[in-house]
Amino acid sequence: MKIVKILNNNVVVVQQGSKDEQIIMGRGIAFQKRCGDSVDHSKIEKIFARQNNQLFDHFVELIQQIPLNVLLTCDRIVTYAREQLGPLQDSLFISLADHCFGALERKRNGIALHNRLLWETQHLYPKEYQVAVYALKIIEQRLGVSLELDEAGFITLHFVTAQLQGDMQEVTQVTRLMQEMLNLVKYHLCIEYDDKSLCYQRFVTHLKFFAQRCLSQTPLSSEDHEFTEAIRKQYSVAWAAAEVVGKHLTQHYQHPIQSEELLFLTLHIEKLRKEAQ
Repeated sequence: MKIVKILNNNVVVVQQGSKDEQIIMGRGIAFQKRCGDSVDHSKIEKIFARQNNQLFDHFVELIQQIPLNVLLTCDRIVTYAREQLGPLQDSLFISLADHCFGALERKRNGIALHNRLLWETQHLYPKEYQVAVYALKIIEQRLGVSLELDEAGFITLHFVTAQLQGDMQEVTQVTRLMQEMLNLVKYHLCIEYDDKSLCYQRFVTHLKFFAQRCLSQTPLSSEDHEFTEAIRKQYSVAWAAAEVVGKHLTQHYQHPIQSEELLFLTLHIEKLRKEAQ
């Protein structure tokens, strides 16, 4: 692998033959090196392959600002997150590194950033939140900085963004909409949720993707109108609760809810209603 660009003493862009460029990270990997020199493979700690030109260019720009120990710490967090949560977008490494570097800088300067969605994040994405809490431990162990739980909430939303394949603004909107829908069902049926139950967790998962479809105006297609009508009659109480959600979406988000969405929403609500009895 030949060096085609030196970003700093610890990061270089390399190319091997006709293959795409790669970013190579390692302590002192560019020390006393010039473009055209070979890379010392024993110093390689992380390879970032070019899979998306825009993503790669953004990373090249960002990586020159962030210390290597922060980048490698974020790489460890992403690896752990994938082990716990499954597939995540490649862009997570970039967005997480950018966020964590900013959080470390805020901590160093004594600036506290309050997370107004922390409670919702903890309850709507419990698994992702626990991974984010562990991420704070990784940061403390490797970088010697203890960050507040507000940051765990922000990191959680980065994980959810990487799952939904959206952006942070969309995930924030999804989170708010999920909480609104949960409250509507809760107060309409006069029930309390058991956030440890499988029914509740499945309902929240459904709401996450339902909210994303609503905000992106992506309809759920189905032609089984007879089954939908049967569900409406059989589970009339749950269907009424689903209709309350539908009216809210129409009035506040200009998104009329289709009967197919009402069907699946009703099935989840019915399970929650029976569990609460």
